[in-house]
Amino acid sequence: MSLEAVKQVTMTEEQARAAKAEAAQKAKALLAEAEKAGRQLLLDAQAKAAEEVKAMLHQAELAASEDMAKVDAQAADQAQQLRSKAEGRLEEAASLIVRKVVGA
Repeated sequence: MSLEAVKQVTMTEEQARAAKAEAAQKAKALLAEAEKAGRQLLLDAQAKAAEEVKAMLHQAELAASEDMAKVDAQAADQAQQLRSKAEGRLEEAASLIVRKVVGA
């Protein structure tokens, strides 16, 4: 092999090594960029999920508050109905007691 051919092979090998090193460096940079972008996407997704959870909790609290108000209103109505029945029977009970006392 001539000296010129050896130089050509050596130069080609050097260029191949340089291209390989450059490709490896670019691959590392792309990987680092992709990891950074992935971390940012994860952080964004976590923040969005936290906001959605907060909104869902708020809606649940509102619904629970409305349900409690309805239950309170129903309980107040039932209490009033029982009070009315008791007052209606109070006169009847007093009359019964008077009859028993007078009849005794």
